[in-house]
Amino acid sequence: MKDACTCILMLLIQTQLFFRSAETSMYSKDSAPMLVLPLKTQEISTGSLPRAPNKLPFTHNVTLTVSLAVGTPSQNVTMVLDTGSELSWLQCNTTRSGQPVFFPNRSSSYSPVTCSSPTCTTRTQDLSIPASCDSRNLCHAVLCYADASSSEGNLAFDNFNVGGSNFPDTVFGCMDSGYSSNSDEDSKTTGLMGMNRGSLSFVSQMGFKKFSYCISGSDFSGVLLLGDANFTWLIPLNYTPLVQISTPLPYFDRVAYTVQLEGIKVSDKLLQLPKSVFEPDHTGAGQTMVDSGTQFTFLLGPAYTALRAEFVNQTSAVLRVLEEPEFVFQGAMDLCFRVPMNRTNIPEVPSVSLVFRGAEIVVSGERLLYRVPGQVRGSDGVYCFTFGNSDLLAIEAYVIGHHHQQNVWVEFDLEKSRIGFARLQCDLARPRFGVYRSHNF
Repeated sequence: MKDACTCILMLLIQTQLFFRSAETSMYSKDSAPMLVLPLKTQEISTGSLPRAPNKLPFTHNVTLTVSLAVGTPSQNVTMVLDTGSELSWLQCNTTRSGQPVFFPNRSSSYSPVTCSSPTCTTRTQDLSIPASCDSRNLCHAVLCYADASSSEGNLAFDNFNVGGSNFPDTVFGCMDSGYSSNSDEDSKTTGLMGMNRGSLSFVSQMGFKKFSYCISGSDFSGVLLLGDANFTWLIPLNYTPLVQISTPLPYFDRVAYTVQLEGIKVSDKLLQLPKSVFEPDHTGAGQTMVDSGTQFTFLLGPAYTALRAEFVNQTSAVLRVLEEPEFVFQGAMDLCFRVPMNRTNIPEVPSVSLVFRGAEIVVSGERLLYRVPGQVRGSDGVYCFTFGNSDLLAIEAYVIGHHHQQNVWVEFDLEKSRIGFARLQCDLARPRFGVYRSHNF
């Protein structure tokens, strides 16, 4: 833990719009540096940010972004933090009027990747569309997404400065064209920071063996650590192994954080589903991905249908189902309820547990029902069940979103190929690092 690649980088997460913190450095008991990075959140009302192929659209109401510096001299950029994507990229089309862009011609350390470079010929193997060679003999990447958005441009090297630590020759996409399904989002960020297991992801290039995060269930504040969170106060984690396959399959994302879902419980009742429902088939369809870049959780049809029916059965005495078959929130959440707006809190509902091999995530209380903004029926507000049907989105996977990871310490252990979970009141974790809420915004 002596060099920049092994130091712990801590991101302070705040839901306040335009929040900025002053960069500081701290030391743990073994004197390893801990750097606090500024992080800004942005509210997204509609639309979806492009995601990797065969993945869910990025449809958060709150998008977490990290601010860092790229190039020489440095240019400040804002990137969406996404564990579901590999290639980090920046908008480089300088004709985008009034929108944030990176100017490669202003950086003396910027260097495009050539077609013959090993970076282009071998390190792009995990991209869904193989890199190609453009007319200038430069490595060209095309990214296509599930919401029909696309982005393309050239791969390049440049210096990334994160929390005062410099990472030279970082590979990223310098994108100059494409199609966006929501131009409003493009006006808020410069690009995307990919954090999956691919060789070109940010976490892989920086050489981190672990990273962790904890998101508060009360105010959405929290911390994200890059490095080994080996602290004596942290309660023991329950680990589940990452699922890995040796043979490429058309619908299996080999660089995603895939775990084995083994069952689902409503309260203490285990849904009676065959084991095969949770296992990928011969095409790779049906993997379970832990993805902080997706807000809610989506289940394949058979599992979703069983969960939906049992939740309705156990809440029939306290919740009134919204009887509008045509109303489907975010295209996949078709179980919604009418809740009187004069209530101070939602009715008590049974918990839903996601049972993994060796670990479990328990979702309870307000995390199970989401108030749909702007939807009113008489004197009632509309609340939707925060599990959706993957089949309605034509997504061949289970995806565990960040909404169901609140008040859970989640550790991605890349060295041992496992993910650890521990229940933790995340708003109390920040003071452990000497980090407190700021009111300067």
